[in-house]
Amino acid sequence: MQKKLAAEFLGTFWLVFGGCGSAVLAAAFPEVGIGLLGVSLAFGLTVLTMAYAVGAISGGHFNPAVSVGMVVAGRMPAGDLAGYVITQVVAAATAGLLLYVIASGKADFAAGGFASNGYGALSPGGYSLLAALLMEVVMTAFFLFIILAVTTPGAPAGFAPISIGLTLALIHLVSIPVTNTSVNPARSTGVALFAETAALGQLWLFWVAPIAGAALGALVWKGLFESRADPAGIVPAE
Repeated sequence: MQKKLAAEFLGTFWLVFGGCGSAVLAAAFPEVGIGLLGVSLAFGLTVLTMAYAVGAISGGHFNPAVSVGMVVAGRMPAGDLAGYVITQVVAAATAGLLLYVIASGKADFAAGGFASNGYGALSPGGYSLLAALLMEVVMTAFFLFIILAVTTPGAPAGFAPISIGLTLALIHLVSIPVTNTSVNPARSTGVALFAETAALGQLWLFWVAPIAGAALGALVWKGLFESRADPAGIVPAE
């Protein structure tokens, strides 16, 4: 378990530092930065690289919603959940702190939203609470469904991290204008702690919606795959 939690710490740290770091440091730098496309790819690449690096140790969750989905899907013992979630949140906060220290080294630094998530006045596009809720639930549900589907026995071997990373990039391309994209409560918490906005007051949504979406995605996967015998006789993982 210690090795699993260490792997989750590294993976979650890399996701928040690389993904949110791209938004804070590079999205608008100097006047024309990497923009929405670049930030979306950065988040996808963090998951892709760490899934290959440590996925075989911990499963490569890097996200409390993914861990909840794995428990619902029967892929992880419920007794392991608390350790995973606590480790992921601590890793995200550590990454947020380091990113804040680096970003504040710029003479005219202002934290502002600090890549945090939000709705209403804190939504990049001014979207409502309902719009943000629906977006986060739907995107996280599909994220979990795809993660479970591409790691089911019978799926093409060795390609799961690529599929998962590209899925996260696609999710960001669609949902950054609505919520700045969470689908990950740890990622949301890690940067909300340092934002100069009311991000902490809206953080509840970015725990509730991703976890609800993850459970939904896991249940859909179970309905499609759990009782399906593989053509080669392989029974999908529980």
